[in-house]
Amino acid sequence: MTSNNTPANGEVWDPFGTLHRTLWVGGGQWAGKSTVARLLAVQYGVTVYHYDYQDARGHNDRRIARRVALGEPTTEPDPDKGWVHTAPEEMATETLSGFPVRFEWALDDLRALVSGHPIIAEGWGLRPELVAPIIDSPRRMVVMVPTPKFREHQHHELPRAASLGHRVSDPARAQANRLTRDRLVAEDAVRTAHQLGIRVIEVDGSRDAAAIAEIVADHFSPYLPEQDLKA
Repeated sequence: MTSNNTPANGEVWDPFGTLHRTLWVGGGQWAGKSTVARLLAVQYGVTVYHYDYQDARGHNDRRIARRVALGEPTTEPDPDKGWVHTAPEEMATETLSGFPVRFEWALDDLRALVSGHPIIAEGWGLRPELVAPIIDSPRRMVVMVPTPKFREHQHHELPRAASLGHRVSDPARAQANRLTRDRLVAEDAVRTAHQLGIRVIEVDGSRDAAAIAEIVADHFSPYLPEQDLKA
């Protein structure tokens, strides 16, 4: 077995069959992926894995250990360097290049997650090109992306989107860089999804989260439990 948990025959290691039964919601930041997944959890009783939460918290020890192994500083980079003085195109390239390693950490989480219900994994790091080798059908994945106008709306309205969470010398420039980076990363997800035949749902704010959840549920309908219409 190779170091990235892929056996010599190319199959992704899936000891309990969890990965191949998972439903995936990827896409851009601030498209409502987490909200839709939570709505489906309530409506269909599915188990939800929030990639972004795990990546920001549960994977930090792995992130530090990897820096040590690579001989990199273990402290967080200077916020000004990362958000103010780095071009958004470079930020996007760095983000995309880091997704494969972070995806392996997510797969390890999912391998240990065994549920009697369907599992939905959601998050922006669940990229179409990374998920595609695992799934047996494009129906097992959907990519949600916000329109530019809706992304701008989210950055103004959502507290966690409106603030970087770091003190920087030029907040306006940092936020502008972040918006551009998010757009570039989302556009890459859309291009890749189209190439792989994976459905893209564009979120423009004209439909609420419940309506988007219905669209996603219809897409995943072959794998979701049937609803009791009498309930």
